[in-house]
Amino acid sequence: MKSDFRKKLYEKYNSSFKTYLSDFNSKSIISMWKTYDYTYLPLISSYPKDISILELGCGRGYMLEYLKNHGYYNLKGIDISEEQIEISHGKGFDVQVSDALEYLENNSSKFKLIFALDFVEHFYKEELFPLFEGIFSSLEEGGLFIMHTPNGQAIISPKMIYGDLTHLTIFTPVSAQQILRIVGFNEIKFYEPEPVPKNFKGIIRLILWKIIKLSFNIIRLVEIGSTEKILTQNFIVSAKK
Repeated sequence: MKSDFRKKLYEKYNSSFKTYLSDFNSKSIISMWKTYDYTYLPLISSYPKDISILELGCGRGYMLEYLKNHGYYNLKGIDISEEQIEISHGKGFDVQVSDALEYLENNSSKFKLIFALDFVEHFYKEELFPLFEGIFSSLEEGGLFIMHTPNGQAIISPKMIYGDLTHLTIFTPVSAQQILRIVGFNEIKFYEPEPVPKNFKGIIRLILWKIIKLSFNIIRLVEIGSTEKILTQNFIVSAKK
């Protein structure tokens, strides 16, 4: 195993990086949650509120808080950043500092739903099979895995790929499907977290995005004879066990 430079970065991940990266005020969090209404809630709305949910890399607990606000209560989160776990724990969530690979290997619990948002890109390629196999084995039969990760085929990708020193493996929908199918997942679906029409500004952004995407795909069609469906800087995947 390589000498893991990530440890030093994760020790101060919140205070030296996250705090300066984004302004996590109440207005921005509410806006993020409104976006979740369009991106994540439709994927889980059919599940009962008492399902067991695990979030890998739960960070400050914003997704856990969102789920709690929508009636889900059997929630657990892990993160390797002690700073961020302290914030999540302060909100009353069942969270713990843990290395994901070790947690998944030693975990005996089964979950109906596992989230991994902005998470899988932080692993070396040789860590990916233990990671995804651990996720698969930690799901109940019929359980759902949802991940959000930078898109290697995005129109604008460098910021998401190179904007964090701990980003190590970048996926495209094709490569994500490759490993998900190998470890046993099925019903794999991909989604673009495109601008959402939550207000007038969102409607305009969505229209402009459709125009930009069409223009880009015309160029691709001329060059290589095909188009791409997922061109946002991140993409979302849902996969069933």
